[in-house]
Amino acid sequence: MPTKRAVLAEFTRRELRAGLDFYELRVGDRRVKAQLVDALAGSRKTRVEEMLQALSRDRLKALCRAFDLDDSGRKKADLVARLTGSTAASPAVVSKSAEGDRLPAASSPVVNTSAQSAVPRSRAKTLARGYPLTSDADGPPAASRPRAETPDPPGDMLSIARLEQYLWSAADILRGSIDSSDYKTYIFGLLFLKRLSDRFEEEAEKLIAEGLPAPVAWTDPDEHQFFVPERARWGAIRGQATNIGETLNKACAALEEQNGALEGVLAGIDYNDERKLGDARNRDTVLARLVQHFSQVSLRNDRMAEPDLLGRAYEYLIEQFADDAGKKGGEFYTPRMVVRLIVELLAPAERMRICDPTAGSGGMLIECAHHIERQGGNPRNLTLHGQEKNLGTWAICKMNMLLHGLPDARIEKGDTIRDPKLVEEGELLRYDRVIANPPFSLDEWGRDVAGNDGYGRFRFGVPPKTRGDLAFVQHMVTVLNAAGRLGVVMPHGVLFRGAAEGKIRQGLLQEDLFEAVIGLAPNLFYGTGIPASILVLNRDKPAARRGKVLFIDASGEFEEGSNQNRLRDRDVEHVSRTFHAFAEEEKYARVVPLAEIERNDWNLNISRYVDTSEEEERIDVAEAVRKLRALERERAAAEATMNRYLAELGYDA
Repeated sequence: MPTKRAVLAEFTRRELRAGLDFYELRVGDRRVKAQLVDALAGSRKTRVEEMLQALSRDRLKALCRAFDLDDSGRKKADLVARLTGSTAASPAVVSKSAEGDRLPAASSPVVNTSAQSAVPRSRAKTLARGYPLTSDADGPPAASRPRAETPDPPGDMLSIARLEQYLWSAADILRGSIDSSDYKTYIFGLLFLKRLSDRFEEEAEKLIAEGLPAPVAWTDPDEHQFFVPERARWGAIRGQATNIGETLNKACAALEEQNGALEGVLAGIDYNDERKLGDARNRDTVLARLVQHFSQVSLRNDRMAEPDLLGRAYEYLIEQFADDAGKKGGEFYTPRMVVRLIVELLAPAERMRICDPTAGSGGMLIECAHHIERQGGNPRNLTLHGQEKNLGTWAICKMNMLLHGLPDARIEKGDTIRDPKLVEEGELLRYDRVIANPPFSLDEWGRDVAGNDGYGRFRFGVPPKTRGDLAFVQHMVTVLNAAGRLGVVMPHGVLFRGAAEGKIRQGLLQEDLFEAVIGLAPNLFYGTGIPASILVLNRDKPAARRGKVLFIDASGEFEEGSNQNRLRDRDVEHVSRTFHAFAEEEKYARVVPLAEIERNDWNLNISRYVDTSEEEERIDVAEAVRKLRALERERAAAEATMNRYLAELGYDA
């Protein structure tokens, strides 16, 4: 017979929520079906027989068929008995589900000898009031039924290569019409609109198949993770021939109005912007082509060849746009392999809280989730927080999280130094891991407010007005919990510059926070060709590492590219392996005691500690002189022979 959890998993979310209310149970998010099932399956209050009795006969028959049970007969009591394994059931039929926490075989039968339910009718009726009315409708009302889409051919699953090529080709439509730096705004926005609409339709169809009345499936916001109002559905957008920019703007506004989690994500995109998209005629032409382009591929889950396909394609687009934007690309994107390296160094684990105070497009937080997946864990067991100053980039980050299935990630808008938003009851939140790639040597970073910082972030000193690097490092140190570790990309200047920065560096070293300093290859980052470093700081260094700093010179490990160098898998693995072993390697890595660093006036320049110069060949002077004299004798003999030949020819030497 089916397990208790298996039966509950076949209930619709609306039916589960009715049970939740009836038994007075609570969950974190009533829209997440898994949470509803967990709460009901784990509570002693829950009587599944009671919940089943409240269902209609047709609904019970559908549940029996789902478990390959006999669905014949008209008595609800018999159908319930088959699902619960009661002895009062009609001739037994073995269910395919044979494992798990089985439904309790009630000591007092669920169904009595007269086939009437032992569950009080008043309780069953009360519970049934929370269930949806049954309906024979096979689709949404005419007003809300979406237009037919043109999906991929049956069986033609969408591969990552095809999706990437398809999405990037959308940029070709915009080339020559708008500035390349604006491509991402419109393409990301349309991609997100299409994805939400396709997924909404897929959810509605599934709900109807589960027995929910069609009018409810298409119009009840509680049944969907993101409710897409009619004017924001792709069919309505695609059917617009003129004023397409206004139609898209209204669709974005409607989505945000219906879904609090999307507030501000789409509002910053103006599809009616005359400065960027031209006059009304040009706007309609360009936007119509884009809408038609996005209409050609279905972005439903059942068309994806792999679970995280859309998230990976989104990351690909971000990388392509960063490359296209050149120097500006570095403002919102850190090369993927650099991100992976830092995550490998930090080694996040399930149940950790992780923060990126300069989140950009969210790649570092998402890579932390990928790391958990590679270790066989569940990325939903991470708490991911971030803050981003640029509102356009913040919106990209929010979309990135949602497309990667990380809707609970908290991404705040604002300046991390001037106005940190990740606070609780007036205090900065603390984290197990902090990861970031702040802007290098930022001018006007907020020195004017640092002296009166209410969070005590700059206790080691206030950085210079035109170099905010160590302001971000100190913020990251402050938000670490007692066992926290951080990884941050920094320019090499922070390793050796003096004055205020020298005093800050000294303070961090004297508190034994530095765990490793890693030098990277040049030209890895967008917007700068200079080499950078990764700093790893740790509030809870293992005993064997205390009073020491590991220096790694990985500046020679990269693959050369035409425009930009890249880290390879083997480069990342080499650095990560060396760091976690805290091991020395000739001309590559060295463990240095703090006493030696102090003698060098707290200078962390990697070349002071890791000698990568090639040893000069030792010269045997006596042997060299011997060879020289031999060569001189050979030269004299050759000269004498030449002079003799010249004399024979009548030329005096």
